[in-house]
Order: sequence, then C-alpha cells, then structure tokens
Amino acid sequence: MNGVIVVDKPAGWTSHDVVGKMRRIAGTKKVGHLGTLDPAATGVLPLLLNRATRLAQFFTHNEKVYEGVIRFGWSTDTYDAEGEPTSPITEVIIERDRLEAVLDASRGVIQQMPPPVSAKKIGGRPAYELVRKHIAVEMAPVEVTVFALDVLWLEGAEAGVRVHCGSGTYLRSIAHDAGLAMGCGAHLKSLRRLQSGPFKIESARTLEELGRMGAEERLREALIPAMQLLPEFPSEIVDQITEGQIRQGRDFRVSPFRVRDDVRMVKAVSRSGDLIAIGHAVLPNLYHPILVL
Repeated sequence: MNGVIVVDKPAGWTSHDVVGKMRRIAGTKKVGHLGTLDPAATGVLPLLLNRATRLAQFFTHNEKVYEGVIRFGWSTDTYDAEGEPTSPITEVIIERDRLEAVLDASRGVIQQMPPPVSAKKIGGRPAYELVRKHIAVEMAPVEVTVFALDVLWLEGAEAGVRVHCGSGTYLRSIAHDAGLAMGCGAHLKSLRRLQSGPFKIESARTLEELGRMGAEERLREALIPAMQLLPEFPSEIVDQITEGQIRQGRDFRVSPFRVRDDVRMVKAVSRSGDLIAIGHAVLPNLYHPILVL
C-alpha cells in the first residue's frame, strides 16, 4: 500500500481530519496530504500512504483547478462564508463586463495578499493561530500565478468562477479583492477543488466509500501505486543486486537505449514493479539515488 489515494474531501473537515480518518481506514500512521484544503472547501485531496510519503517533495508546486462561488454584497474577516461581516450588508446585482474588468487584476502573475485566517506562517506560527488569540498579524504579499480565471455564470449578487492557478494561490483573496474593487465587498461562498497536479476529481473517492472498501479489504483498488506516480520521470527496471546497491546509497547505471542523456531524474523500479528510488543524473547514464523508498 505505497502510493496515493485521492479523497473527495467533505465540507466541514480539515485536511488533518481526513488524514486521521485515512490512518484508521488503512491501518497505518504514515499518511500525508499534498496541499491543504480549507474546512469549508470540498474536492480533491491527494493522500500519500506509507513509504510513498517520502515523495511529497516532488509535488510542492502542483497546479490546481477550482470552481467556486463569489458572493458580492459584504466582506468577512475570513474572506469566506464562515467569517463575520466586516462591511455593511448590501444587495447588489453584478454585471459581467464590470466583473471581468475587475478580475483582470487577479489574472496572470500577481502579488496576492493572503487572508489573515490562513496557514501562512508568521514568525513560524500559522497566521490563523495568532488571529484566534486576537494577536494582530501583518501579512506580506506573495507572488502567485493565475493561469485562467473564468466566469461561469452570474445570478444576482453571485458569480460562479473556475480558476486554474499555481500553488499558494488563495481563491478567498481573489473574492475579497474583487469585492473591494467593486466597492460592495465580497467573500467566497463555496469552493470545490477539481484537480491538484495530476490528481483529478474523477478518480477521487468519498470517505464513506473508502471506509467500506477498507472494511472489505478492497482499499488497494483505490490506490495509485508509487511506481505510477511522477510519470515525467522515466522508469528503469533494476535487478535484485542493483536494488541492494541502491538501498546502500550507491550510484546505478541505466540503459542508454531507454533513457536519454539529458534526462535529469529517473525512477528505479524492481522487477516486481515496486518503486525503489528516485535517481539524479551525475554522469551520462549514471544516477545517484537521492530518495530511496
């Protein structure tokens, strides 16, 4: 059970809650997530299991795809529907042309101010911890990339949007900033993640479904094996002797007919199909194991 299980996170659960539930379902303490989702958000939450947790470093810059609803008319202290209003509550009707113009400021490579209630670290502590203790926090803008920001529909004071963005982007901030620009305030009413890196909602399972599969000893059906991860790294099948040498940290050779000289990273795979290590090129066709599972 070394690999990834993609969970369709329910609303009201923290990412840590989902990790704890999966530990119980899979009967292992070695479970980690690939990027948090706010408790109110739903959708794709990839979980690494067992030795595959060591691969997390290769997924830190995953691009994401979300769909959400922005509610105009008032802002909140959390920038979403969970927070307290921070502006007068007004009734507005949003016009597409004006909204599109406002959202242009959130497209491309931008400097974005994270929400005060967020996991961004302030002096080594998450900002939300300080806010809950009524300690003032000063957030610094962060450079993020929004590849696409599309308005899907408009209905009165609400706008449905689809966002393709780089890591570290807060859709709550996009909603809040749009409300400021429109002069009426806004917050993120709902959010669903459809994709995180290579992991899509189509392969996600609910916790209820995973619980049943675990009870029926069918959990492996939901697992994406470690060997199938990182398909951008070519695979090199190694024999048992070479596998032992790799586990000792020794360099290993690859076939010049299977791996090009300019390929910097490869996956060493056993003859039984298990991922053994990730290797980094030190010489043409010679790789050093930088991570061993």
